[in-house]
Amino acid sequence: MKETETVSDNLPSIPDKRYFTIGEVASLCELKPHVLRYWEQEFDQISPVKRSGRRYYQRQDLLIIRQIRSLLYEQGYTISGARQWFSSDQASDDSTRYKQLLRQTISELEGIRKLLKSVQ
Repeated sequence: MKETETVSDNLPSIPDKRYFTIGEVASLCELKPHVLRYWEQEFDQISPVKRSGRRYYQRQDLLIIRQIRSLLYEQGYTISGARQWFSSDQASDDSTRYKQLLRQTISELEGIRKLLKSVQ
């Protein structure tokens, strides 16, 4: 299984909410809403809940979007390559995928801890 670099620490931390609007996700991932809508078409892994024509993303969607952002913008993957990365990632056992998500969450929590220590 391939190891990935952690998602950029420069992104804002994800608030403790159940659902996020496309505007909130765009801000938290430093992307434009049209990019998110495009990525939804390209990546099956992004699946916001759609109600009354509005998209509502969950925390797992944000983590996947941040991973895609890292693959494309930081690691130099093409969309096709990123899609393939996810396909091979999903073909491997699920525990590896969850470990990756946990690593990202731990990284975010460490950033929050550093921020809190700097405020004291």
